[in-house]
Amino acid sequence: MHALIFFILFSTAIFLDTQASTENCTTTKCSHGEPDIRFPFQVRGRHPHHCGLPGFEIDCSNNASTIHFRSYGELGIKSISYDARRLDLLDPKGCVHEVFLNLNLSLTPFRYYYVLKEYSYLNCSVTLSPSFSQVPCLSGSGYHVYTVEPSMAVPNFCRVVKTVPIPFEYSPYLSDNSFGLGLTWGSVGNQETGCFTMAHVKVACIAILILVLAVLARVSMHRSNKTQCRREGDDRIQVEKLLGDYKSLKLERCEIRQLYSV
Repeated sequence: MHALIFFILFSTAIFLDTQASTENCTTTKCSHGEPDIRFPFQVRGRHPHHCGLPGFEIDCSNNASTIHFRSYGELGIKSISYDARRLDLLDPKGCVHEVFLNLNLSLTPFRYYYVLKEYSYLNCSVTLSPSFSQVPCLSGSGYHVYTVEPSMAVPNFCRVVKTVPIPFEYSPYLSDNSFGLGLTWGSVGNQETGCFTMAHVKVACIAILILVLAVLARVSMHRSNKTQCRREGDDRIQVEKLLGDYKSLKLERCEIRQLYSV
């Protein structure tokens, strides 16, 4: 009984603590015009840890929203669509293909929003024909970088740097670094998953509370019935004892009368 009382008090404490902590998980932004930041994202150093998920930490750098990837570094956040689960990023260096070459999303909760196709990056010591599109931000003095399909024969004076699945090959018409840097994430937390959020914890605490109260009521009813049965048993014993005493007394009277009659 004492254990049940302790459990109900403990569950209540968890519920109250959860309710208080949830109030700290407010929607925020790094500055005016920047995207809203809320679960599963959280601002590092501003939100409590329970307000977001690992890998969704955002930094406010010079009032701008940025996200850090170990395999690449900082990328600026252009927009966040929570309904579509889409994160649009900007490369501060203005070279989306450098991001494609180095960003390893397998270490993160994200994946590319667009359909991917494998392309090979070629490093050539000479300039190729105009039919090949050179990536200016990856090229330099004495070397030229191109993106080609892996099935294409490698031209002379070129070597394959890396073959990776990317949203698109280089094109001067798609040079805006915001295109292709769209990421998405799987269902998490309160977005149709089995992961527990603060709301789920609240519901669980309430359910446990109701269950414990029901158990307590059941135990109390059982004890009450047991006590009543014990009392009825004691009363029955006393009645039987009184009846026995009465029979003995009656028998003694009969014996006395018989003696007098003799």
